[in-house]
Amino acid sequence: MSTIDEEEEDAEKPYDWGLLKRFLSYLRPHRGAVALLFAILLGGIAVDLAAPFLLRRAIDGPIAAGDAAGLTRLAGFFFILVFLAGLFETAQHYVSNYAGQRILYDLRVQIFDRLQRLPLAYYDKTPVGRLLTRVTGDVENLAELFTSGIVGMLGSMLSLVLIVTAMLVIDAKMTALTMAVMPLVFLATKYFRLHARKTYRAARRAIAALTSYLNECLSGIKTIQAFNRQEACAARFDEGAALYRDRSIRAGYIYSFFWPGIELITTLAIALVLWRGGKGILEGSTTFGAFIAFWYLVRKFFEPIQELAEKYNILQSAMASSERIFAILDTPAAPAPEAPLTPPEPKGAIVFENVSFSYDGITPVLKNVSFTVEPGETVALVGYTGAGKTSVLSLLLRLYEIEKGRILVDGVDVRDWDPRELRKRFGMVFQDVFLFSGTVEENVALGRSLSREQLDAAAERVNADRVLGRLPDRWAQTLNERGASISSGERQLLSFARALAGDPSVLILDEATANIDAETEGLIQEALERILTARTSIVVAHRLSTVRKANKILVFHKGELREEGTHDQLVAQGGLYEKLHRLQFANGSRA
Repeated sequence: MSTIDEEEEDAEKPYDWGLLKRFLSYLRPHRGAVALLFAILLGGIAVDLAAPFLLRRAIDGPIAAGDAAGLTRLAGFFFILVFLAGLFETAQHYVSNYAGQRILYDLRVQIFDRLQRLPLAYYDKTPVGRLLTRVTGDVENLAELFTSGIVGMLGSMLSLVLIVTAMLVIDAKMTALTMAVMPLVFLATKYFRLHARKTYRAARRAIAALTSYLNECLSGIKTIQAFNRQEACAARFDEGAALYRDRSIRAGYIYSFFWPGIELITTLAIALVLWRGGKGILEGSTTFGAFIAFWYLVRKFFEPIQELAEKYNILQSAMASSERIFAILDTPAAPAPEAPLTPPEPKGAIVFENVSFSYDGITPVLKNVSFTVEPGETVALVGYTGAGKTSVLSLLLRLYEIEKGRILVDGVDVRDWDPRELRKRFGMVFQDVFLFSGTVEENVALGRSLSREQLDAAAERVNADRVLGRLPDRWAQTLNERGASISSGERQLLSFARALAGDPSVLILDEATANIDAETEGLIQEALERILTARTSIVVAHRLSTVRKANKILVFHKGELREEGTHDQLVAQGGLYEKLHRLQFANGSRA
């Protein structure tokens, strides 16, 4: 299974503190909550460290003196400390989750906004499943960086400093003895860090690739079932799932050695404290209360060290995630002019002047293409598959950037238009109709401020009112994802209504009648005779019978505009168009 594990590798490299600094900038809008969180964190640590001193006082005071009343009073204070510690911990979890989710929201919205604005060329090179992993898994990693990573690491470091300070206050010699085992802790932590980083990264790559393949399978489930590919796809998924399982087990294996190792070192430190403290009690240099308090602090001392080692792994994971997320955010959006020209009155005039284009910068798709579409004309684009017809439409809508030449819409270069304003001038009907989950009205209006009267008029003009008549809730009818609850012909009729509803000056039909039944095509052809009148239209079609009435036919071949004229003129020339026409009708194509 070659592609399951082909997610990009996380390079082994030191921290990029610039990435961490950039992530911290997302905390600024929530600095109030962050400041409150750190205050709670400090308060919780202070309350936690007050307990051993209270314990020491109780043992060396009321317990040693047999003072029951004093012991009761100190026990009451201890209960208050425990209660406050619980409050601080609850507040810390709530505020960190609150701030973390707010940061998560900001990131997700910003990433989604950027994804909406990226040029189509970006999606040609980037698998959708990988992007889904970025918006879900990687964003979650950054949220964990805040809630568990940054907050946890700061809390652990503060705890460590204050615990060592408290230990020094109680007994400096026992503190020095405890520090003697620290080299072992550092060695164990370094081993864990080096090996855990590799295994966790490998596991993340496996789950990212598995998620991508799952998305691909679910998107193509119809094809999988039609070609009986269930077992083959299941085998490939099983291979990816097994890879993720094995890598996760490997990560758990390393993890399972780290914690017992730290516990062993902790036990060694406690044994040393027991030896030194017991000796001090026997010699009278240490009180029993001080020994118990120090014992308590030694147990607490190793907790932040263990947490720091664990947080290091979270930080490493989040650094890799932040790099991938910021790579998306740093990808330039589709270009737009800084000062777009004021759109002229819509006429529908289109001019291509010596336009050349390639998708990869190497293989030309269009070569020095020039033509003119006058307002109100119907122009057809014909040619073999791959001739460049759809590329012409993509450049006209500025979904891709031309390499040479220029394209004018109503006398203005498309690069000088605001892309949103440019695309408002066009109504598009594609061969593969995409309907969103939602109501019929939402799918036809697509966010535009259109009245119900405008929608009704558009539906009636393209015969889509017959579709509405078959739906129980008409415009309020909820459609399944991709419009699966209605037929392909009904989806196409709704797409015609969608294109016409905004009253565009130019109508684009890209193989709009290729995959529909004869009855629906008849309804559409009837509608086209009405809606193409006095409106600029560009029609891409393989079936030449659908473009006979066009004012002008442009014949493309291997990226070049080879012929131009009416149907009768091109047939009379005996060139490429005449050959296409003869082949289609010789094969019995529908007229």
